[in-house]
Parts: sequence; structure tokens; C-alpha cells
Amino acid sequence: MQNHWHLREPDFFTGLAPEKAAFMSLAKKKDLPKNAMVFHENDPGDSCFYLESGLIKIFRITLDGKEPIFFLRRQGEFFGLAEVMEAKPRKANAQAITPATLYEIGRNNFDDLLAGHYPLARRVIEVLGRRLRYLGEQIENLMVCDVRTRLARLLVYLCYDCLTEEDSRGGPVRLPVSLTQEQLAAMTGSTQQTVSEMLKNFQEEGLITVCHRRITILQPLALLHTAQQ
Repeated sequence: MQNHWHLREPDFFTGLAPEKAAFMSLAKKKDLPKNAMVFHENDPGDSCFYLESGLIKIFRITLDGKEPIFFLRRQGEFFGLAEVMEAKPRKANAQAITPATLYEIGRNNFDDLLAGHYPLARRVIEVLGRRLRYLGEQIENLMVCDVRTRLARLLVYLCYDCLTEEDSRGGPVRLPVSLTQEQLAAMTGSTQQTVSEMLKNFQEEGLITVCHRRITILQPLALLHTAQQ
């Protein structure tokens, strides 16, 4: 399972204990309730964020009111990097899907950290490069993959951290996050009705169960096969 589309980013500070300590000494802690906005599109890009816990969606609002979701940021991930590097306005919105705790650092302090800690600067470059490749793969998915494949890939991506070697052979695995069908549609370039039909099909095939918006993958290996088609 080494495809970029389903591998979640590791904790940003893995192997960077001194850099994390330096960051924490300069960052401001924020506790956010569910649905709280972190920033809005066109806000000044004068800070970036480290997510200690919770789930953040990065999305835009189209002219017809749709909300395509570009990224989900989870525990241990950094976000807001692209704009803060050049002090550009935000290109999207960020909102807490669940209660979240994050640390915010201003651009000047972040610049000083990067200048004084080469490993940290290298990590930022790695993260931005990985995200650029991910966006390229997402564009390819929209062009060549049907909704069934895109949804299967998303479900594998969401449950990947919960998989053990035993799970990957058999299961079941419960997704660690609860997303509405509208949110799943926003992440797969589809509609709520189509996602509902695909989830029903997956259930009829014995791949998943859905109960109170929580999805359990009954056959991870079979779903992975679907995702790789």
C-alpha cells in the first residue's frame, strides 16, 4: 500500500524534537469548537498552523454554493504553509470538522525558525513537494477514474492509519472520522446522491457497513483492490 493517494502525512515534527521545542516556544495555542473557522479565503496569509488534535477541512465555496474539499488535515499535520511562505492571501477556507487544538505561528517567527533550523526548512520543502504531487494525482483521478474508484480510494485513505497487517488481510476497520455524504461528495468531485448510491453498492457487496454516519470497512483488502482499479 504505497500509493501517494492514500498515505497520510506523518507527524510534521517526527525526528525534529529540538525544532518542535523551538516552534512551541513561539507558537500560540488555540482550542477550537466544532465548525469554528481557522481562516477564510482571501484572509492575509501571515501565519501557519500545527494541528495537535482534531480534524480540519481545507475547502472553497463555488459560485453555486458547493464546497469542494481539497484536503483534510489531521493530528500532527501542518497547514497554511503555501501562503505564509510568500505572505499571499489565503486561497481557500479552513474549518474544524471536530473540536481541535492547534498552534499558530506568525510569519516573521516562522521565517526566523527556518533560517536557524535547516532540518525544519528541509521538512517544509518535503511537505510542500508531497502536497503538490498529491494535487496532481487528484486531478488525474478526476480525469480518468470513476466515482466508485475515487470513493474507494478516499475510504482507504481515511482508514489507513487504523490498519494493521492483520486488518489489511481481513478487517473489519472502522473509519476514525465521521463525514457526511455531502463531505464525501465534496472530496470526490461528485454529488451526495451518487455517493449515497456508491455506499449502498459497497454495502450490498459486503465491503462496508454504515451506521449513524460511521463507516466500517469489512474487507480492507477487497476495497483496496477496488481503489487500485
